Parts: sequence; structure tokens; C-alpha cells
Amino acid sequence: MESNENNEIYDVIIIGGGPAGLTAGIYASRAKMKTVLLEKALAGGQIAGTGHIENYPGFKNISGYELAQKMEEHAKEYDIEIRLCEVSEINRCPETGFFVVQTCSGDILGKTIILTTGVHPRKMGIPGEEEFRGQGVSYCAICDGFFYNGKKVAVIGGGDSAVEEGIYLTKFAEKVFIVHRRDQLRAQKILQERAKNNPRVEFVLDSVPLEVLGDETGVTGLRIQNVKSKEIRELSVDGVFVYIGTQPNTFVTGLNMKTDETGFVITDDKMMSSIEGIFVAGDVRSKPLRQIVTAIADGAIAATFAEKYIDEIHCKAMA
Repeated sequence: MESNENNEIYDVIIIGGGPAGLTAGIYASRAKMKTVLLEKALAGGQIAGTGHIENYPGFKNISGYELAQKMEEHAKEYDIEIRLCEVSEINRCPETGFFVVQTCSGDILGKTIILTTGVHPRKMGIPGEEEFRGQGVSYCAICDGFFYNGKKVAVIGGGDSAVEEGIYLTKFAEKVFIVHRRDQLRAQKILQERAKNNPRVEFVLDSVPLEVLGDETGVTGLRIQNVKSKEIRELSVDGVFVYIGTQPNTFVTGLNMKTDETGFVITDDKMMSSIEGIFVAGDVRSKPLRQIVTAIADGAIAATFAEKYIDEIHCKAMA
């Protein structure tokens, strides 16, 4: 571990700069807690790469990037220190009880941690996926959709993200195949109707991807199989966009937090994890609904009870 040269101790260290993290930062700062927010990429998290958001109260339609910017601007109105750095490990100092967060720029000490690290896309795990990642295989339509102007693409998945991003891709692609393993989509009905009414969208149901095909130029097709008839066929596409779910970004090496069977962190209703002093908010937490509004609620609760936790520890020390 690198030494903390100025011995600065934060009340709250927030790891992750998505909606949950930014909200936690606002609430923590308003409570006059010394707060630092650590983010390895861009503030806003996954929503920054979302095309359109229509279910966030107060905005009938707003791009994910714009909403992320507004949240970041709001957070910067308060006395929140934001650092762009990657966290590698979290430990607890046995002598002081403070948490030691190891980052690419040195160690940071804190009384509490709010973990808002979010999720990452689940991969298909089929031949060609890794080989052609970045050369036709993508997990972000808003990032890469522009490159498929006038081309054909396949979207894998049947949930909200798959259908919504499939509709977004019709701005560029001449044909979007939405490939889903079941005979019915899981997406909201309003999204399904929009997709069905879009002449550029074609549903390929009861089908699973077997292999991403390509050559030195990139993706040239997708081999799929019908789960009922077992028929195998190839879709001639230039790109494959994957939306088959997410996996939690958990990494807290040195400390073992309880998780559910899929790896999401278990908390109580105060957002406290199984490790006293570590709170968890947003999509990385085990919960039934992962939306921007639930992430924000988690962040507010986590910061509120982080403050109460610090007050309780202080009172015990004074007793």
C-alpha cells in the first residue's frame, strides 16, 4: 500500500460516478460530510451511453448523456471532490478501523464507503464474440451505431435495453434483426409496439446465437439456431449488438461482502452491506428493479445512513 501523505481522512468515499454515486455525493455533501467520489471513466455511468430516456420523472424525453451531464453539474455545485482514478482494492486498517482504498494515484482513507460500481454487459460466450469485439461486436448502440449507416445489424436480447437500442439503431442501419431466445419479448409493451411498427426492424424469435462470423474486415454474419425446430441459419449482418443482461462490478478484494447467487451485493434497507461501514447503492445491489430512479433512491438512503453511522461511532467513542 502507498502511504497517505497528508493523512487526510474522508467521512465518505464514494466509488462510482453513476446516478447512485452522484446522488450519494450530493446528500453527503449537504450533510457537511467530507466527501470524495472516485470514478474511473466518465461521470454518469451507463446512462451516459443510453440513447433516449423516457421514464425519468420531470423529463418526457432526454438523452442519457444529457441527463448524466445535468447530474454531474448538480453534484459539482456542492463541495464534492471528484477524482478520475481506478480502485484496485479495499481493506480496513485494524488499528484505526478506517477503510483504506487503493487507487492508481495512491491510498485514500475513509470512515465509510458507498459502493456504486454498477454493472457491465453480460457476454454471449460464443465463438467469434471476443475475436470481433470492436470490429463488429458491440455492447453500446449509441457509441457505435453511427458506423452502421445503411448496413444490417443484429441485436441480441428481448428486454428493454435490446428493443430500445434496436429502435435507436434504425436511425442508421437499413435493417435491424432483434434475435431473442423466447417466442415473446420481455420489453415494455410500449417499446414492443414501437419496434413492431418500425419497418426496419425484423424479429427473429425462438432463436439463439451460435457463432459470430467474420473475416479480416470484421463481422460478416451471425449463425443462429431455432430452439424449437433446431434449424441453423445465417444472418448476413455487419454488426452484432449484445443486450442479454448485466453482471455486477464487484471487486472488494481484502473484504468479503455477502452477495446473492448471481454476485449482486446483499444489503439491508439502510443500504448497509454485510461489512459494517460499507454501504452499497445502485445496480450493483441485489434488488428486484434496476432503473435510474431506484439507483438515485439507493444513493440518497446510503448517504443518509452513512452520516448516522458516523454519528453513532462518534458517540460510542465519546462515551
